[in-house]
Amino acid sequence: VQLQASGGGLVQAGGSLRLSCVASGRALSLYTLGWFRQALGKEREFVAAAGRGADNTDYAGSVKGRFTVSRDNAKNTIYLQMNSLKPEDTAVYFCAAKRTIVTHIPRAQYDYWGQGTQVTVSS
Repeated sequence: VQLQASGGGLVQAGGSLRLSCVASGRALSLYTLGWFRQALGKEREFVAAAGRGADNTDYAGSVKGRFTVSRDNAKNTIYLQMNSLKPEDTAVYFCAAKRTIVTHIPRAQYDYWGQGTQVTVSS
């Protein structure tokens, strides 16, 4: 599975961005798809995940209510809609995939990773 993330950019605090991650090489309907982020000098952290079912989503507490993860299996794509962005959301955002029925899985268990897209939120 190859993952290609896009949609990052520079936005003012309070603004919105929509990230996309397109997969190739496998149909993703049997995969859990996740978003992670890594700020400068910090460890990569979980942001959100979309499991196999349409309602199987999971969020980090810091983004719940502001970010929405969704997937389009027909397009082999996962999305992350980010609203009410804050400067602390600034990071490189990565998408990841693992074939599993579980929605929330540890970072180390993801098998495939995209290259990351930079999100910068100015105050």
